[in-house]
Amino acid sequence: MTSFPKLIAAALAAGAALAQQPATYEGADREARLVAGAKKEGQLLMYTSGQADDFNLLAKAFEQKYGVKVTMWRAGSENVLQRAVTEARGGRYTVDVVETNGPELEMLQREGLEQAVKSPHLADIIPEAKQPHGEWVGTRLNVYALAYNTKAVKKDELPKRYEDLADPRWKGRLGIEQDDSEWLAGLATQFGEAHIVQVFRNVVQKNGISVRKGHTLLTQLVASGEVPLALTIYNYKAEQLKNKGAPIDWFVIGKAVARPNGVAVMKRAPHPNAAVLWYDFELSEEAQRLLAKRDFVPTNRKVDTPLNKIPLLVVDPKVILDQQAKWTKLYEELFTKAR
Repeated sequence: MTSFPKLIAAALAAGAALAQQPATYEGADREARLVAGAKKEGQLLMYTSGQADDFNLLAKAFEQKYGVKVTMWRAGSENVLQRAVTEARGGRYTVDVVETNGPELEMLQREGLEQAVKSPHLADIIPEAKQPHGEWVGTRLNVYALAYNTKAVKKDELPKRYEDLADPRWKGRLGIEQDDSEWLAGLATQFGEAHIVQVFRNVVQKNGISVRKGHTLLTQLVASGEVPLALTIYNYKAEQLKNKGAPIDWFVIGKAVARPNGVAVMKRAPHPNAAVLWYDFELSEEAQRLLAKRDFVPTNRKVDTPLNKIPLLVVDPKVILDQQAKWTKLYEELFTKAR
């Protein structure tokens, strides 16, 4: 006959094991438990700022592998953050996973909305993509690069330093995205804040700059020739258009500034098993190779890409978030208000 204290101990142990599931469970049968639980839940709801063409590919692979339906709501990263926070503050918990930019994920963490996940795949992720609190992780890097129209700009004309953009040949030919303050912060880290600020003041004063909203739009304008040279595009968008035959190519000056984009599981996820299963899947070598095929820079070290050979400066989303007001103001003064 089992004693009462032993029954209590067993119950407590079972309760502790249950509390670990699914986000913090690390047993050998982790994946089997997640798959079984996710199949019972039957679906996953994700808020994402990712492009449809890119993330439909991941969602399809996930659905085919696990038989769990993925529904995605897409918007800009600011709107993804706003919706998740507004719903939670109103006591409405509908989203399982948020997949967006690092600073927005860090803001969700500070709102207390994310769940730390002990995934075995984290061992394969580069250190720069992992956070000490473990409540979100970078799955890919958005790498800032310069892009040019290959019909409008000759390769031997390309600037080797940012100072070269003050050359009269670039007058009326430059473009930049409306709000890339974290890129500016990354350049300040490399070249010194006072120096890089003076460089761009000189460039804008002499040659002007066209400010556009949206990296995809800016990349398309380079491909069309409307903006011969853009300073801040995401390299993967230029690579995608280049692979489709568009007259566009990209390059970097110094270290390429990169920002982690990633994924987080929500604390009150209505489909917790499916949420953690997606988290594991997106970090897996299988999904990371799919991202690489779409010309992203995956954070899993098992997946090699040409960009692994380019020196990167990965900005810390926490630092960017804490200094956002400073860099946003400076960016506006240099580019937006200086037009």
